[in-house]
Amino acid sequence: MSKKFREYKGLNLTKVADETLAFWEKEHIFEKSISTRSENKPFVFFEGPPSANGLPGIHHVMARAIKDIFCRYKTLQGFQVKRKAGWDTHGLPIELGVEKELGITKEDIGTKITVEEYNEACKKAVMRYTDVWNDLTKRVGYWVDMEDPYVTYKPKYMETVWWLLAQMYKKDLIYKGYTIQPYSPKAGTGLSSHELNQPGTYQDVTDTSAVAQFKAVKNTLPKMLQNIDGDVHFLAWTTTPWTLPSNTALTVGKKIDYVLVKSFNQYTFDPINVVLAKNLVGKQFSGKYFEVENEGLLAEYNENDKKIPFIIVKEFKGTDILEAKYEQLLPYALPYLNPENAFRVIAGDFVTTEDGTGIVHTAPTFGADDAMVAKQASPEVPPMLVLDHNGNPVPLVDLQGRFTKHMGEYAGKYVKNEYYNEGEAPERSLDVEISIQLKEENKAFHVEKYRHSYPHCWRTDKPILYYPLDSWFIKVTDKRDRMFDLNNTINWKPKSTGEGRFGNWLKNANDWNLSRSRYWGIPLPIWRTEDGTEEIMIGSVEELKNEMHKSVKAGFMKEDIFSDFEVGNMSEENYDKIDIHKNVVDAITLVSPKGQPMMREADLIDVWFDSGSMPYAQWHYPFENKELIDDKKFFPADFIAEGVDQTRGWFYTLHAIGTMVFDSVAYKNVVSNGLVLDKEGKKMSKRLGNAVDPFETMDKYGADATRWYMISNANPWDNLKFDIEGIDEVRRKFFGTLYNTYSFFSLYANLDSFTYAEEEIALKDRPEIDRWILSELNTLIKNVEKFYEEYEPTKAARAIQDFVGENLSNWFVRLSRRRFWKGDYEHDKISAYQTLYTCLLNVAKLASPIAPFFMDNLYKDLISVSGKENFESIHLAEFPKYDESLVDAKLEHKMQQAQKISSMVLSLRKKEMIKVRQPLQRIMIPILDEADREEILAVENLIKSEVNVKEIELIDDASGILVKTIKPNFKVLGPRFGKDMRFVAQAIQNLSQEDIAIVEKQGDISLIINENNVNLTIDEVEITSQDIEGWLVANQGSLTVALDVTITDELRKEGNARELINRVQNLRKETGLDVTDKIKLIIQKNDILERSIAANEDYIKTETLTNELVFLELLEKGTEIAFDEVNTKILIEKM
Repeated sequence: MSKKFREYKGLNLTKVADETLAFWEKEHIFEKSISTRSENKPFVFFEGPPSANGLPGIHHVMARAIKDIFCRYKTLQGFQVKRKAGWDTHGLPIELGVEKELGITKEDIGTKITVEEYNEACKKAVMRYTDVWNDLTKRVGYWVDMEDPYVTYKPKYMETVWWLLAQMYKKDLIYKGYTIQPYSPKAGTGLSSHELNQPGTYQDVTDTSAVAQFKAVKNTLPKMLQNIDGDVHFLAWTTTPWTLPSNTALTVGKKIDYVLVKSFNQYTFDPINVVLAKNLVGKQFSGKYFEVENEGLLAEYNENDKKIPFIIVKEFKGTDILEAKYEQLLPYALPYLNPENAFRVIAGDFVTTEDGTGIVHTAPTFGADDAMVAKQASPEVPPMLVLDHNGNPVPLVDLQGRFTKHMGEYAGKYVKNEYYNEGEAPERSLDVEISIQLKEENKAFHVEKYRHSYPHCWRTDKPILYYPLDSWFIKVTDKRDRMFDLNNTINWKPKSTGEGRFGNWLKNANDWNLSRSRYWGIPLPIWRTEDGTEEIMIGSVEELKNEMHKSVKAGFMKEDIFSDFEVGNMSEENYDKIDIHKNVVDAITLVSPKGQPMMREADLIDVWFDSGSMPYAQWHYPFENKELIDDKKFFPADFIAEGVDQTRGWFYTLHAIGTMVFDSVAYKNVVSNGLVLDKEGKKMSKRLGNAVDPFETMDKYGADATRWYMISNANPWDNLKFDIEGIDEVRRKFFGTLYNTYSFFSLYANLDSFTYAEEEIALKDRPEIDRWILSELNTLIKNVEKFYEEYEPTKAARAIQDFVGENLSNWFVRLSRRRFWKGDYEHDKISAYQTLYTCLLNVAKLASPIAPFFMDNLYKDLISVSGKENFESIHLAEFPKYDESLVDAKLEHKMQQAQKISSMVLSLRKKEMIKVRQPLQRIMIPILDEADREEILAVENLIKSEVNVKEIELIDDASGILVKTIKPNFKVLGPRFGKDMRFVAQAIQNLSQEDIAIVEKQGDISLIINENNVNLTIDEVEITSQDIEGWLVANQGSLTVALDVTITDELRKEGNARELINRVQNLRKETGLDVTDKIKLIIQKNDILERSIAANEDYIKTETLTNELVFLELLEKGTEIAFDEVNTKILIEKM
């Protein structure tokens, strides 16, 4: 007994995925996909490590699908694609989660809980959801080696990171600096500039802003201002009033024009003399202020007046007021060093007159520009640093974001309300309190709410501060030109991200702040003497052991704490004996060349350095697997993919480390995928209740439909508006169509015992429809291969689904269906089976990178019977080879013309609400030349069958029948002609029917417009035909189709017969009859139907396999049928 193709009772993508996944695991298909490929043909992929302390979301399905697609595709192309999973286990996400869980803050570490206990808690937390991530990875069909992942907290991984840092140190690329840096009080650590540029870090906030009045020391002003009656104030604007107690200078532009304005303070109503930039008078003295021409008019002002007068009395340059002094605005403390050099007017190039007052409030403690300009002043302006109880200089704001004890009534208050625990923030922020104080003391010129963009911490989502910190930096500025040049060799998808967002970032990249004041991470391996004159960078465990040995000899350590560790032994057991986290290595004291003790610098390194090190650290390079990197076997990556947020994260750190240590790109191709938003375009979050559970989604719709929807709906780099209904549509329209096509094939193939045992029928011996679909198939193979090669999965998915829906199912199968269920099992039927089998097999292969479960199942269902291929799985097979000899472009065009004409006619039927089962007499098509005639005649029968018409009439000259209208295509012509468009439009509308015929035939026409000769193409105009009596007309480009909608009595009878056939066929299916069973058809008498049957009886009997057809006056058990004017009952009986 011959084998049968598997048949199904319905499409269940979830069940298919479960069965296929079980098969993969049982037969080790993933492992075989690597072992069956040659090591000499590698395709290198790097996995960007997720953190397993949080649960995966629907966006992770997208990210994993994109990675998986190209790895599977390259495997089909014969490449060996090793892909190692990884876990990102250090850093803020883990630490903040653990602190919340333990109910502690950073300050409690080392007091309420030891660093060792804290790190142990982090170690447990970081792998908490590993099982959930592994489950998602399996269920989504993402093939990656999860049995042997790299883990960033493992000693081997950390040792490679130390080695990389040591290489940079040897190249003089690492230094220590005291600078103003972004700092996150809620996270308790400084941040690098790339962290500050993560998507969403800059948020629009409304803060209290103040224009403060700084009282000048009059005798330090230029003489022209010393003669002014009353006090003189400098106006300076700030959006952070909490920084005003730390003000030590005011900065002006040397060449900027300044003025002195006389007026009144709007809060105290006292007379004021204020200095500000001339260009900003209109901005600051707006609203309730009005200008007067005579100073004497100021005397008429009364505090109850609604408007306040002002007058400009002096004008001068910024240079005139340099070195003027002013009284400290909020005298809570003085700088501990050189306070006599503070509170002066200094010059700065960054001062503008775009907003504010043209005088910049300068607090060197909290601003990089402020610190720089203060340092450049002579004498140097001191920052507001005061001494703490240990005699150390500190800012007036502590590392938690609170004012220190020096700040009187404000001491202990957070400078931003966001730093308070939930529910504990006071009604008035410090900015508001300080602004109120300024108003009361006649030191506030103007206070208002101000909306601006302010940076937030990427992990805590709280505002950052700019804060003076002692940090270690990587000299990115030394290598940024090389980084920029190397980036130009990388293929970015999309290109705009590589050239724009990433390229522009590299051009202006700052030095990388490597230091993190945290506990759970890779320790910075630098040991230093107390005076900072001697230091050592450790690059390996062996080196550390050697240095410890020296320290023991010098008497600084009792013993080598890694004495059990055997240098040169690379076994996991050996490395499990050591831990090089902070709580361990901080206990190590080394000895300097001069015999001084050296302690480790307390910082950890930026966690982004961890993940950027993975190309090397995953292999424990250079201590093991040296050849993988040195011989370029596993470096650089051929392909990586992650979210667009990694442009300033993983993509950046990979590139920076690759450039600085290896002078190489770390990756050649990168897909930067966009965000997954909800269907309204909003960001998904649990708080908004619009987050989508990936497991529930796959349970309901299956991983294949989810993946296909996400890939086909939008380019990976565009933001996806995720709509669950879209997955259902993909399931129905694409997978449903493919499933139905296979079901059709398997049903009839099994009836005819087709197993592809016959000789392959030569192409020349196959009917035209077969040659056409095989031509289209090979064109598809060529296009899909090109799309995959160019990292364009959306184009690939859409091309495949168009082929399946439009060409294979809607055209080939429908037009060939009689060949499958009629006639003997001979040449034509075998050709139909072979052709459909070939299409299904190749579609499965082309689509398998995107929909790995369903396509593997389809593949196995096909080859298990035919034995045409002997691969266990589609993922071990080979990508289809494009065969140019099978492509017939002329035939494809001819068939496309048939499809286009059919589509136009069906649209006209729909417009007139005439069912396709109702035959119509004819369609009329004007032709442009003999080639047109031949092409349409060649597919005449196809079109007639498809649209159910009796005849096609081709006419050479439609001018006497069809009336055409022409109008401009404004979208195309508008940009071309601009203001002359009206003349062009008029000329086009004046064209005659003969002119329109020329445009259609030649594809263009020349017109005289404003005495100029203008050539217009057919794409630049829109030609339509008017309906004529008894006909409907449609246009598409140069093609016009007219449909005769007159229904004669004879046509109506045939339409009724076709409706009856449809109802009988449905009844056959419902009653479970076999497709070959003969029947007796009993019909309750109906005059209209009887006349219709009488005219078409043989046709009805043939189509429904009816041996006997009888009418009864009354049919009690029949099935009711109703269409048009027919309403009766029918009954079928198997004969």
